[in-house]
Amino acid sequence: MEGIEQWKTEAQQWLQQGIEYAHQLPPTQLYAAVAVLLFTTLLLLTIRLLKRTKSNTIVLSGLSGSGKTVLFYQLRDGSSHQGTVTSMEPNEGTFLLHSESAKKGKIKPVHVVDVPGHSRLRPKLDDFLPQAAGIVFVVDALEFLPNLSAVTEYLYDILTKASVVKRKLPVLICCNKTDKVTAHTKEFIRKQLEKEIEKLRVSRSGVSDADIANDYTLGIPGEVFSFSQCINKVTIGEASGLTGEISQVEEFIRAHVK
Repeated sequence: MEGIEQWKTEAQQWLQQGIEYAHQLPPTQLYAAVAVLLFTTLLLLTIRLLKRTKSNTIVLSGLSGSGKTVLFYQLRDGSSHQGTVTSMEPNEGTFLLHSESAKKGKIKPVHVVDVPGHSRLRPKLDDFLPQAAGIVFVVDALEFLPNLSAVTEYLYDILTKASVVKRKLPVLICCNKTDKVTAHTKEFIRKQLEKEIEKLRVSRSGVSDADIANDYTLGIPGEVFSFSQCINKVTIGEASGLTGEISQVEEFIRAHVK
């Protein structure tokens, strides 16, 4: 008790000395000191607030027919919703992942956005990337080779966007429909995409800057392209929206929405 009383006495003395010192300061210096204190306090509060409000948005992108909407419904309520049609507007919702619905404890809901894959509707993607915590780029592993060129160009455009590169947005290339016997493996798809992106890099490097719509370029000059060279983390996974085998997608989401 004596220690506490002594501490209180010393604190009162320091407070009194501070008040006396403040009275001795010219008004302009006093106002400046108060302003600095208020600014520092607001800055610290803003930083803490930004750290707490991390994004919970996951964007599903990819060509039309790749299975994005089926994945959306599997994530939301564990159903493939067979018979869904291509939407002309983003399909979005905020929910607990269906696989976590029975779990106890505090679980953060995920805001999932399924962006239409039609070429005319892809600009809608830019509306959601600034708030995204991650991107799931869905690839049809069954019809991969016929769509290789279109898939590569769309993926290249995403990986070179300023909103992706500057924020180092993680990207999962999700090879969907792997339940089919003739579906390509994720390793085959990865190698083919890296080869095609390398070709795209070479062809676009010969075009003048004024003709290139991309914000950034990919890879390291003088080296053959691989996804490991990207500033943001790019991983490859497999899924089957039809059978509900989407564990790698869920793991990716929970790694970036906590």
